[in-house]
Amino acid sequence: MHISLVGINHSTAPITIREKLAITRGRLRDSLSLLCHYVPHGIILSTCNRTEVYTIDSDGFRAEEASINFLKAHLNIPDSDWVQRVYVHKNGAAVEHLFRVASGLDSMIIGEFEILGQVKHALEVAEKARMVNLPLRHLFQSAIRTGRRVREETGISKNALSVSSVAVDLAAKIAKEFERCKMLVIGAGEAGRLVAKAAREKGISQICVVSRSQETASALAATLGGISVTLNNVVNELSTSHIVVTCSGAPHWILDVRRVEKAMKVRPELPLVIIDIGVPRNVEPEVGQINNVCVYNIDDLTEISNRNRQQREGEIQMATEIIAAEVDKFISWWQALEVRPIVNALMKKAEDIRRRQLNKTLSKLCNLSDEERDSLEAMTRSIATKILKDPVSHLKANANNNKDYIEMIRELFQLNIER
Repeated sequence: MHISLVGINHSTAPITIREKLAITRGRLRDSLSLLCHYVPHGIILSTCNRTEVYTIDSDGFRAEEASINFLKAHLNIPDSDWVQRVYVHKNGAAVEHLFRVASGLDSMIIGEFEILGQVKHALEVAEKARMVNLPLRHLFQSAIRTGRRVREETGISKNALSVSSVAVDLAAKIAKEFERCKMLVIGAGEAGRLVAKAAREKGISQICVVSRSQETASALAATLGGISVTLNNVVNELSTSHIVVTCSGAPHWILDVRRVEKAMKVRPELPLVIIDIGVPRNVEPEVGQINNVCVYNIDDLTEISNRNRQQREGEIQMATEIIAAEVDKFISWWQALEVRPIVNALMKKAEDIRRRQLNKTLSKLCNLSDEERDSLEAMTRSIATKILKDPVSHLKANANNNKDYIEMIRELFQLNIER
Protein backbone atom coordinates (compact mmCIF):
# COMPACT_ATOMS: atom_id res chain seq x y z
CA MET A 1 0.00 0.00 0.00
CA HIS A 2 1.19 3.52 -0.82
CA ILE A 3 0.26 6.93 0.59
CA SER A 4 0.13 9.59 -2.11
CA LEU A 5 -0.38 13.34 -1.97
CA VAL A 6 -0.97 15.60 -4.95
CA GLY A 7 -1.48 19.32 -4.40
CA ILE A 8 -0.65 22.97 -4.84
CA ASN A 9 -0.23 25.62 -2.15
CA HIS A 10 0.66 29.25 -1.55
CA SER A 11 4.36 28.45 -2.02
CA THR A 12 3.96 26.91 -5.47
CA ALA A 13 1.06 28.87 -6.98
CA PRO A 14 -0.35 32.41 -6.80
CA ILE A 15 -3.96 33.14 -5.93
CA THR A 16 -4.84 33.34 -9.64
CA ILE A 17 -4.09 29.60 -9.90
CA ARG A 18 -5.13 28.49 -6.41
CA GLU A 19 -8.60 29.94 -6.77
CA LYS A 20 -9.21 27.79 -9.86
CA LEU A 21 -8.40 24.68 -7.84
CA ALA A 22 -10.18 25.80 -4.67
CA ILE A 23 -13.01 23.58 -3.45
CA THR A 24 -15.30 25.43 -1.06
CA ARG A 25 -16.93 23.75 1.92
CA GLY A 26 -20.24 23.70 0.09
CA ARG A 27 -18.71 21.81 -2.85
CA LEU A 28 -16.54 19.40 -0.88
CA ARG A 29 -19.07 16.56 -0.61
CA ASP A 30 -19.83 16.73 -4.35
CA SER A 31 -16.11 16.74 -5.14
CA LEU A 32 -15.61 13.59 -3.07
CA SER A 33 -18.46 11.96 -4.97
CA LEU A 34 -16.47 12.57 -8.16
CA LEU A 35 -13.14 11.54 -6.62
CA CYS A 36 -14.53 8.08 -5.82
CA HIS A 37 -14.64 7.39 -9.58
CA TYR A 38 -10.85 7.77 -9.66
CA VAL A 39 -9.68 6.22 -6.38
CA PRO A 40 -11.47 4.03 -3.81
CA HIS A 41 -10.18 5.98 -0.81
CA GLY A 42 -9.23 9.65 -0.60
CA ILE A 43 -9.49 12.89 1.36
CA ILE A 44 -9.55 16.41 -0.09
CA LEU A 45 -8.04 19.24 1.96
CA SER A 46 -8.86 22.62 0.42
CA THR A 47 -8.16 25.90 2.23
CA CYS A 48 -7.14 29.42 1.27
CA ASN A 49 -3.52 28.21 1.30
CA ARG A 50 -3.82 24.88 -0.53
CA THR A 51 -5.79 22.23 -2.40
CA GLU A 52 -4.50 18.72 -1.72
CA VAL A 53 -5.72 15.20 -2.45
CA TYR A 54 -4.56 12.39 -0.15
CA THR A 55 -5.02 8.80 -1.31
CA ILE A 56 -3.98 5.31 -0.25
CA ASP A 57 -3.71 2.60 -2.86
CA SER A 58 -1.80 -0.60 -3.62
CA ASP A 59 -0.36 1.11 -6.69
CA GLY A 60 1.24 4.43 -5.74
CA PHE A 61 1.81 5.62 -9.31
CA ARG A 62 -1.79 4.85 -10.27
CA ALA A 63 -3.12 6.81 -7.29
CA GLU A 64 -1.01 9.88 -8.13
CA GLU A 65 -2.08 9.78 -11.78
CA ALA A 66 -5.72 9.32 -10.74
CA SER A 67 -5.57 12.33 -8.39
CA ILE A 68 -4.12 14.54 -11.12
CA ASN A 69 -6.74 13.33 -13.61
CA PHE A 70 -9.46 14.07 -11.05
CA LEU A 71 -8.24 17.65 -10.65
CA LYS A 72 -8.00 18.09 -14.42
CA ALA A 73 -11.46 16.71 -15.14
CA HIS A 74 -13.26 18.18 -12.15
CA LEU A 75 -11.85 21.68 -12.37
CA ASN A 76 -11.40 21.92 -16.14
CA ILE A 77 -8.12 23.85 -16.03
CA PRO A 78 -5.52 23.86 -18.83
CA ASP A 79 -2.35 21.96 -17.93
CA SER A 80 -0.22 25.01 -18.67
CA ASP A 81 -1.91 26.88 -15.81
CA TRP A 82 -1.04 24.55 -13.00
CA VAL A 83 0.63 21.18 -13.73
CA GLN A 84 4.16 22.58 -13.34
CA ARG A 85 3.13 23.94 -9.93
CA VAL A 86 1.83 20.64 -8.56
CA TYR A 87 3.84 18.76 -5.94
CA VAL A 88 3.64 15.02 -5.38
CA HIS A 89 4.71 13.40 -2.10
CA LYS A 90 4.77 9.69 -1.35
CA ASN A 91 4.65 7.61 1.82
CA GLY A 92 6.89 9.15 4.54
CA ALA A 93 7.18 12.48 2.72
CA ALA A 94 3.39 12.68 2.39
CA VAL A 95 2.96 11.88 6.09
CA GLU A 96 5.48 14.54 7.12
CA HIS A 97 3.84 17.11 4.86
CA LEU A 98 0.37 16.54 6.34
CA PHE A 99 1.74 16.69 9.90
CA ARG A 100 3.44 20.01 9.10
CA VAL A 101 0.20 21.30 7.60
CA ALA A 102 -1.84 20.33 10.68
CA SER A 103 0.79 21.91 12.94
CA GLY A 104 0.55 25.26 11.15
CA LEU A 105 4.12 25.11 9.81
CA ASP A 106 3.14 24.99 6.15
CA SER A 107 0.70 27.90 6.31
CA MET A 108 1.25 31.39 4.98
CA ILE A 109 0.72 32.54 8.58
CA ILE A 110 2.93 30.25 10.70
CA GLY A 111 1.12 28.87 13.74
CA GLU A 112 -2.35 29.89 12.55
CA PHE A 113 -5.03 27.94 14.34
CA GLU A 114 -7.76 27.57 11.67
CA ILE A 115 -5.92 24.80 9.81
CA LEU A 116 -6.38 22.20 12.54
CA GLY A 117 -10.16 22.59 12.30
CA GLN A 118 -9.93 22.41 8.52
CA VAL A 119 -8.02 19.10 8.68
CA LYS A 120 -10.67 17.71 11.05
CA HIS A 121 -13.44 18.90 8.72
CA ALA A 122 -11.78 17.28 5.68
CA LEU A 123 -11.67 13.95 7.53
CA GLU A 124 -15.27 14.23 8.77
CA VAL A 125 -16.70 14.99 5.32
CA ALA A 126 -14.69 12.18 3.70
CA GLU A 127 -15.90 9.80 6.43
CA LYS A 128 -19.51 10.69 5.65
CA ALA A 129 -18.81 10.13 1.96
CA ARG A 130 -17.39 6.67 2.83
CA MET A 131 -14.05 7.51 1.24
CA VAL A 132 -11.93 6.74 4.31
CA ASN A 133 -10.32 3.40 5.14
CA LEU A 134 -8.36 2.48 8.27
CA PRO A 135 -4.94 3.78 7.11
CA LEU A 136 -6.34 7.14 5.92
CA ARG A 137 -8.31 7.57 9.14
CA HIS A 138 -5.26 6.83 11.26
CA LEU A 139 -3.14 9.16 9.11
CA PHE A 140 -5.45 12.13 9.62
CA GLN A 141 -6.12 11.37 13.28
CA SER A 142 -2.36 11.21 13.82
CA ALA A 143 -1.97 14.55 12.03
CA ILE A 144 -4.61 16.12 14.27
CA ARG A 145 -2.90 14.72 17.38
CA THR A 146 0.44 16.06 16.14
CA GLY A 147 -1.07 19.49 15.53
CA ARG A 148 -2.38 19.55 19.09
CA ARG A 149 0.98 18.43 20.53
CA VAL A 150 2.83 21.15 18.65
CA ARG A 151 0.48 23.83 19.94
CA GLU A 152 0.54 22.50 23.51
CA GLU A 153 4.30 21.89 23.77
CA THR A 154 5.66 24.89 21.85
CA GLY A 155 4.85 28.57 21.61
CA ILE A 156 4.14 28.33 17.87
CA SER A 157 0.55 29.50 18.37
CA LYS A 158 1.18 31.94 21.23
CA ASN A 159 -0.39 35.25 20.23
CA ALA A 160 -0.92 33.54 16.89
CA LEU A 161 -2.00 35.50 13.87
CA SER A 162 -4.51 34.36 11.30
CA VAL A 163 -5.21 35.38 7.73
CA SER A 164 -8.14 37.38 9.09
CA SER A 165 -6.11 39.23 11.74
CA VAL A 166 -3.27 39.90 9.28
CA ALA A 167 -5.81 41.41 6.86
CA VAL A 168 -6.89 43.79 9.62
CA ASP A 169 -3.23 44.62 10.38
CA LEU A 170 -2.72 45.49 6.72
CA ALA A 171 -5.84 47.65 6.73
CA ALA A 172 -4.64 49.51 9.83
CA LYS A 173 -1.26 50.08 8.20
CA ILE A 174 -2.78 51.51 5.01
CA ALA A 175 -5.80 53.45 6.23
CA LYS A 176 -5.39 56.85 7.85
CA GLU A 177 -6.90 57.18 11.34
CA PHE A 178 -7.97 53.53 11.40
CA GLU A 179 -9.94 53.94 14.63
CA ARG A 180 -12.24 56.49 12.99
CA CYS A 181 -12.83 54.38 9.88
CA LYS A 182 -15.89 52.38 8.92
CA MET A 183 -15.18 48.79 7.91
CA LEU A 184 -17.38 46.64 5.72
CA VAL A 185 -16.95 42.91 6.38
CA ILE A 186 -18.41 40.84 3.54
CA GLY A 187 -18.97 37.28 4.71
CA ALA A 188 -20.39 36.24 8.07
CA GLY A 189 -18.70 32.85 8.42
CA GLU A 190 -15.73 32.01 10.65
CA ALA A 191 -13.31 34.18 8.66
CA GLY A 192 -15.75 37.10 8.80
CA ARG A 193 -16.14 36.66 12.55
CA LEU A 194 -12.36 36.72 13.03
CA VAL A 195 -11.98 39.82 10.83
CA ALA A 196 -14.69 41.71 12.70
CA LYS A 197 -13.31 40.64 16.10
CA ALA A 198 -9.74 41.69 15.17
CA ALA A 199 -10.95 45.04 13.83
CA ARG A 200 -12.95 45.74 16.98
CA GLU A 201 -9.97 44.82 19.18
CA LYS A 202 -7.82 47.20 17.14
CA GLY A 203 -10.25 49.98 17.96
CA ILE A 204 -12.16 50.58 14.75
CA SER A 205 -15.26 52.66 15.39
CA GLN A 206 -17.80 51.23 12.92
CA ILE A 207 -18.34 47.74 11.55
CA CYS A 208 -20.97 46.66 9.05
CA VAL A 209 -21.42 42.95 8.35
CA VAL A 210 -22.69 41.91 4.92
CA SER A 211 -24.07 38.47 4.10
CA ARG A 212 -26.56 36.83 1.77
CA SER A 213 -28.60 36.04 4.88
CA GLN A 214 -29.83 38.95 7.00
CA GLU A 215 -30.17 36.61 9.97
CA THR A 216 -26.54 35.48 9.76
CA ALA A 217 -25.24 39.02 9.29
CA SER A 218 -27.34 40.34 12.18
CA ALA A 219 -26.17 37.61 14.54
CA LEU A 220 -22.50 38.47 13.98
CA ALA A 221 -23.06 42.23 14.04
CA ALA A 222 -24.94 41.96 17.34
CA THR A 223 -21.93 40.39 19.07
CA LEU A 224 -19.74 43.34 18.04
CA GLY A 225 -22.11 46.25 18.35
CA GLY A 226 -22.13 46.72 14.60
CA ILE A 227 -24.79 46.92 11.92
CA SER A 228 -25.74 44.43 9.22
CA VAL A 229 -27.13 44.41 5.70
CA THR A 230 -27.72 41.88 2.95
CA LEU A 231 -25.75 41.80 -0.30
CA ASN A 232 -28.61 43.59 -2.03
CA ASN A 233 -27.72 46.75 -0.09
CA VAL A 234 -23.95 46.48 -0.32
CA VAL A 235 -23.58 49.46 -2.70
CA ASN A 236 -25.16 51.84 -0.19
CA GLU A 237 -22.71 50.71 2.51
CA LEU A 238 -19.76 50.84 0.11
CA SER A 239 -20.45 54.49 -0.54
CA THR A 240 -19.81 55.36 3.13
CA SER A 241 -17.06 52.87 4.01
CA HIS A 242 -13.29 53.40 4.21
CA ILE A 243 -12.19 49.76 4.38
CA VAL A 244 -13.71 46.57 2.96
CA VAL A 245 -12.57 43.06 3.86
CA THR A 246 -14.15 40.30 1.79
CA CYS A 247 -14.08 36.70 3.02
CA SER A 248 -17.10 35.06 1.44
CA GLY A 249 -17.11 31.45 0.29
CA ALA A 250 -18.98 32.43 -2.88
CA PRO A 251 -17.55 30.98 -6.12
CA HIS A 252 -18.17 34.25 -8.02
CA TRP A 253 -17.35 37.96 -7.75
CA ILE A 254 -19.13 39.65 -4.84
CA LEU A 255 -17.76 43.06 -5.74
CA ASP A 256 -17.58 43.66 -9.47
CA VAL A 257 -16.64 46.81 -11.36
CA ARG A 258 -20.27 47.87 -11.79
CA ARG A 259 -21.05 47.79 -8.08
CA VAL A 260 -17.88 49.55 -6.97
CA GLU A 261 -18.09 52.24 -9.67
CA LYS A 262 -21.66 52.97 -8.60
CA ALA A 263 -20.55 53.39 -4.99
CA MET A 264 -17.54 55.55 -5.89
CA LYS A 265 -19.68 58.02 -7.82
CA VAL A 266 -21.16 59.04 -4.48
CA ARG A 267 -17.73 59.55 -2.83
CA PRO A 268 -15.20 60.21 -5.68
CA GLU A 269 -12.60 61.89 -3.44
CA LEU A 270 -12.80 59.40 -0.55
CA PRO A 271 -10.27 56.53 -0.91
CA LEU A 272 -11.50 52.96 -0.57
CA VAL A 273 -9.24 50.12 0.60
CA ILE A 274 -10.43 46.62 -0.29
CA ILE A 275 -8.68 43.55 1.13
CA ASP A 276 -9.90 40.34 -0.47
CA ILE A 277 -8.98 37.19 1.49
CA GLY A 278 -11.50 34.98 -0.28
CA VAL A 279 -10.33 31.92 -2.22
CA PRO A 280 -11.66 32.03 -4.90
CA ARG A 281 -11.34 35.82 -4.88
CA ASN A 282 -14.47 37.82 -4.10
CA VAL A 283 -13.40 40.98 -5.94
CA GLU A 284 -13.13 41.34 -9.70
CA PRO A 285 -9.46 42.20 -10.44
CA GLU A 286 -10.39 45.21 -12.62
CA VAL A 287 -11.89 46.90 -9.54
CA GLY A 288 -8.32 47.90 -8.63
CA GLN A 289 -8.19 50.12 -11.73
CA ILE A 290 -11.01 52.35 -10.48
CA ASN A 291 -9.79 55.77 -9.34
CA ASN A 292 -9.17 56.02 -5.57
CA VAL A 293 -9.71 52.27 -5.02
CA CYS A 294 -6.85 50.06 -3.78
CA VAL A 295 -7.39 46.28 -3.91
CA TYR A 296 -5.24 43.74 -2.08
CA ASN A 297 -5.62 39.96 -2.14
CA ILE A 298 -4.46 37.17 0.16
CA ASP A 299 -1.03 36.96 -1.48
CA ASP A 300 -0.38 40.60 -0.53
CA LEU A 301 -0.18 39.53 3.12
CA THR A 302 3.25 37.99 2.49
CA GLU A 303 5.32 40.76 4.10
CA ILE A 304 3.51 40.48 7.43
CA SER A 305 3.53 36.68 7.27
CA ASN A 306 7.32 36.64 6.65
CA ARG A 307 7.85 38.84 9.69
CA ASN A 308 5.69 36.45 11.71
CA ARG A 309 7.84 33.49 10.56
CA GLN A 310 11.07 35.18 11.63
CA GLN A 311 9.65 35.81 15.09
CA ARG A 312 8.82 32.11 15.51
CA GLU A 313 12.01 30.46 14.23
CA GLY A 314 12.86 28.90 17.61
CA GLU A 315 9.37 27.46 17.99
CA ILE A 316 9.48 26.11 14.43
CA GLN A 317 12.58 24.05 15.31
CA MET A 318 10.87 22.59 18.40
CA ALA A 319 7.75 21.83 16.38
CA THR A 320 9.83 20.12 13.68
CA GLU A 321 11.31 17.75 16.27
CA ILE A 322 7.84 16.81 17.55
CA ILE A 323 6.67 16.21 13.97
CA ALA A 324 9.67 13.97 13.24
CA ALA A 325 8.88 11.82 16.28
CA GLU A 326 5.20 11.56 15.32
CA VAL A 327 6.10 10.65 11.72
CA ASP A 328 8.32 7.83 13.00
CA LYS A 329 5.49 6.60 15.20
CA PHE A 330 3.06 6.57 12.29
CA ILE A 331 5.53 4.86 9.94
CA SER A 332 6.08 2.10 12.52
CA TRP A 333 2.33 1.57 12.73
CA TRP A 334 2.08 1.66 8.93
CA GLN A 335 4.81 -0.92 8.48
CA ALA A 336 3.17 -3.24 11.00
CA LEU A 337 -0.14 -2.80 9.18
CA GLU A 338 1.49 -3.58 5.84
CA VAL A 339 2.74 -6.96 7.01
CA ARG A 340 -0.22 -7.82 9.24
CA PRO A 341 -1.89 -10.16 6.66
CA ILE A 342 1.28 -12.19 6.08
CA VAL A 343 2.14 -12.24 9.80
CA ASN A 344 -1.37 -13.43 10.63
CA ALA A 345 -1.17 -16.11 7.92
CA LEU A 346 2.23 -17.25 9.18
CA MET A 347 1.04 -17.44 12.80
CA LYS A 348 -2.12 -19.29 11.77
CA LYS A 349 -0.16 -21.85 9.76
CA ALA A 350 2.22 -22.45 12.66
CA GLU A 351 -0.70 -22.81 15.08
CA ASP A 352 -2.52 -25.24 12.76
CA ILE A 353 0.61 -27.43 12.49
CA ARG A 354 1.24 -27.24 16.24
CA ARG A 355 -2.34 -28.16 17.10
CA ARG A 356 -2.45 -31.01 14.57
CA GLN A 357 0.81 -32.56 15.72
CA LEU A 358 -0.01 -32.12 19.39
CA ASN A 359 -3.37 -33.85 18.99
CA LYS A 360 -1.69 -36.72 17.14
CA THR A 361 0.81 -37.12 19.98
CA LEU A 362 -1.81 -36.85 22.73
CA SER A 363 -3.92 -39.54 21.08
CA LYS A 364 -1.04 -41.99 21.59
CA LEU A 365 -0.40 -40.97 25.21
CA CYS A 366 -3.62 -42.01 26.87
CA ASN A 367 -2.45 -42.02 30.48
CA LEU A 368 -1.34 -38.40 30.77
CA SER A 369 -2.75 -36.30 33.56
CA ASP A 370 -4.40 -32.93 32.87
CA GLU A 371 -1.33 -31.22 34.27
CA GLU A 372 0.95 -33.12 31.88
CA ARG A 373 -1.30 -32.32 28.93
CA ASP A 374 -1.22 -28.63 29.88
CA SER A 375 2.58 -28.76 30.05
CA LEU A 376 2.79 -30.23 26.55
CA GLU A 377 0.36 -27.56 25.29
CA ALA A 378 2.46 -24.77 26.79
CA MET A 379 5.74 -26.25 25.54
CA THR A 380 4.59 -26.63 21.92
CA ARG A 381 3.06 -23.15 21.92
CA SER A 382 6.33 -21.71 23.24
CA ILE A 383 8.36 -23.53 20.57
CA ALA A 384 6.14 -22.21 17.76
CA THR A 385 6.30 -18.65 19.12
CA LYS A 386 10.09 -18.69 19.47
CA ILE A 387 10.63 -20.12 15.99
CA LEU A 388 8.53 -17.33 14.46
CA LYS A 389 9.86 -14.47 16.60
CA ASP A 390 12.81 -13.48 14.38
CA PRO A 391 11.01 -13.82 11.01
CA VAL A 392 8.05 -11.77 12.29
CA SER A 393 10.29 -9.07 13.79
CA HIS A 394 12.25 -8.85 10.54
CA LEU A 395 9.05 -8.62 8.53
CA LYS A 396 7.78 -5.69 10.60
CA ALA A 397 11.12 -3.89 10.47
CA ASN A 398 11.51 -4.23 6.70
CA ALA A 399 7.94 -3.96 5.47
CA ASN A 400 8.53 -0.93 3.24
CA ASN A 401 12.19 -1.59 2.45
CA ASN A 402 12.26 -5.16 1.18
CA LYS A 403 9.19 -6.40 -0.64
CA ASP A 404 11.24 -9.33 -1.95
CA TYR A 405 11.69 -10.56 1.62
CA ILE A 406 7.94 -10.52 2.19
CA GLU A 407 7.38 -12.41 -1.06
CA MET A 408 10.06 -14.92 -0.09
CA ILE A 409 8.31 -15.61 3.24
CA ARG A 410 5.02 -16.03 1.39
CA GLU A 411 6.49 -18.60 -0.99
CA LEU A 412 8.73 -20.34 1.54
CA PHE A 413 5.84 -21.09 3.89
CA GLN A 414 3.28 -21.48 1.08
CA LEU A 415 1.03 -18.85 2.63
CA ASN A 416 -2.32 -18.39 0.97
CA ILE A 417 -3.31 -14.74 1.41
CA GLU A 418 -4.79 -12.13 -0.90
CA ARG A 419 -2.18 -10.20 -2.83
